[in-house]
Amino acid sequence: MTNPAASEKAIKIILEKFGKIEGLVNNAGVNDGVGLEHGNYDAFMASLHKNLVHYYLLAHYALPSLISTKGAIVNISSKTAETGQGGTSAYAAANGGRNALTREWAVELLKYGIRVNAIIVAECWTPLYAKWIETMPEPAKKLDSIVANIPLEKRMTTAEEIANTAAFLLSSASSHTTGQLIHVDGGYVHLDRALANA
Repeated sequence: MTNPAASEKAIKIILEKFGKIEGLVNNAGVNDGVGLEHGNYDAFMASLHKNLVHYYLLAHYALPSLISTKGAIVNISSKTAETGQGGTSAYAAANGGRNALTREWAVELLKYGIRVNAIIVAECWTPLYAKWIETMPEPAKKLDSIVANIPLEKRMTTAEEIANTAAFLLSSASSHTTGQLIHVDGGYVHLDRALANA
């Protein structure tokens, strides 16, 4: 997805195969650790292409079909835009951009009846997350320390829980919901930190 032409090609292939697009979920990206102190311009810009630019391009190319179907857009974003993380300026900036585009598109696309929302992810167990944990000196201990800070049930969010929320936001069950940043995170971002130790 870092190649802009790939976004246009992906939408073209979908339209050729299915004839229409009723929903778009922007989800590709990676926390690549391009920070302020040890980063550089090229790495920062590359991270924006890896994590943000294709969100705009896919929505742009899918828009004519979304207009005709009165479809919906769901942008997957990250807590890093709101909480900071340290050492990951580019990823945080990209997610801030995802959140801003969600609100901007919700306004711009009102006239077409297209709803645009975002899911904010905190600690979600995925193959990429599992791979990252294994790079830690003591993976199990690191995972335990992360899970201990998740208020609801002291566990990671599952990919299925993110998918379920995406399906809801794409469906008519959320027919009057737009411009929302919905946190599917077990209370990680907004609940009092004291709860994590309760």
